[in-house]
Amino acid sequence: MKRRIASWENGHSVPDGFYGPLLCEALGSTAAELGLDHITGRDATLLDAGCPASPEEAITRADRLWHADLNGYEPLLRAEPCQHAWNEASLRWLVAPEPPLPAPRRSDDLRVGLADVQTIRSTADVFARLDDRFGGEHARHSVIQYLSRDVVPLLRGRYTEPVGRALFAAVAEATLLAGWMAYDACHHGLAQRYFLQALRLAQDAEERRLAAGILSAMSHQATFLGHFTQAVTLARSALMGVSGVATATLRAQFHAMEARALARTGDTRACELALAAAARALDSADSGEEPEWITYFDQVELAAEFAHCFRDVRSARRAVTHAENAVSGSHVRSDFFVTMVLADAHLHAGAPEEACRVALDALDLGEQLRSTRCVAYLGEFREHLRRFGEVAAVREFQ
Repeated sequence: MKRRIASWENGHSVPDGFYGPLLCEALGSTAAELGLDHITGRDATLLDAGCPASPEEAITRADRLWHADLNGYEPLLRAEPCQHAWNEASLRWLVAPEPPLPAPRRSDDLRVGLADVQTIRSTADVFARLDDRFGGEHARHSVIQYLSRDVVPLLRGRYTEPVGRALFAAVAEATLLAGWMAYDACHHGLAQRYFLQALRLAQDAEERRLAAGILSAMSHQATFLGHFTQAVTLARSALMGVSGVATATLRAQFHAMEARALARTGDTRACELALAAAARALDSADSGEEPEWITYFDQVELAAEFAHCFRDVRSARRAVTHAENAVSGSHVRSDFFVTMVLADAHLHAGAPEEACRVALDALDLGEQLRSTRCVAYLGEFREHLRRFGEVAAVREFQ
């Protein structure tokens, strides 16, 4: 880094599209004031929340995003999600033509085989387990470092079409994980951009089921952020886009995401219809047909979705019943979330002492979690406690 700075100072080179914006921010000056006008367009592309137009653009943009994230580029970390991007993503994906792979590379480029693809999948599985156990903020930078330093050379390498499709699918799944981790850390604009990159990569892999799963993840985030109309649209687009190839578990998960958004709008009837559709679909699931990445969604997960929905439509007793059946004992963060939902449901049922006892159980569960989303659940519960401020158990909890 010292050599790089010396080169800038001596006039032998200029800061590029990554370091230039960092200098602008550190010095509180514009690119024009520092004589760095050449970087402005590239910086705008970095913060763009649009869908990449081609496989080559997807690789380039993903590379730049990973590099900027790894180096703590604050405008990206603080970026807000773009509502228009959610609508554009679902529409463009539904009508997208069959994609080509990137143009063939030079013969001396790195040759990529299925063993390399399997390495990506196995590595991503390790990071997914860490995410589940310790939260998105625990190993997020390690994931991005792996993608930036180990995966990008493979994407820019030489491969046959079957290997290329498999490679893009594996990288799409890993980028989806990066999106979930950024979402869990509440870097919401960054998470949205990762989801969009994953969507394009899945499209290039001809993996419509995976692409639909990414739209479902976007729906989950949109609901969390209060954009319920967009969340419903994304969930319905996911379902519509794979109507001919969706497995039962995928249909169940997409209906559950639709129900979660509808519950937040207060539309109890529509929410219950979506939940019923999710339950029917999951009852008919055949585990042998399911993609590996959706097999986590089982009856316990569905019970957690029921609990969230019934809490949000203020059906407290039903929320309590489903939440009590939704603690798996094997997924720490999910258990934290549903235990906080159970605490909230007890509160809505007029039982603040039991609510506080359950919330303390959740805090014990989440002791090792590094998850800003978990903090948000706790904050929401504390807001709901305000009306019970004179109860001794509430004072002790606070």
